[in-house]
Amino acid sequence: MPEQSDLDEPRYTISVVARLVALHPQTLRNYEECGLVVPHRSPGNFRLYTERDVQRLHKIVRLTNDLGVNLAGVEIILNLTERLERLQAEMDDLQARLAALNNGDDSLT
Repeated sequence: MPEQSDLDEPRYTISVVARLVALHPQTLRNYEECGLVVPHRSPGNFRLYTERDVQRLHKIVRLTNDLGVNLAGVEIILNLTERLERLQAEMDDLQARLAALNNGDDSLT
């Protein structure tokens, strides 16, 4: 699995991403306009996508093509999924802190 920093490194142009996710570049521009994906911009104003963007686009394709979800629904699903992931990470952190406290590690308070 790629490291966290690798996931967020802008490296793919729109033409490469279009091939990776089997979408037309104009569809990617439309998704950007809708706010579903926000690529970085190079100094020359070219769109540069990260591995995380590509993963997100794969989810969008799966939701729209395989499940028939419209773009408004996709936005809601992605936002809820991200929120759940953040809450799960917070809960994992709290459980780890509680376990450390129960084991007598007072350095976490």
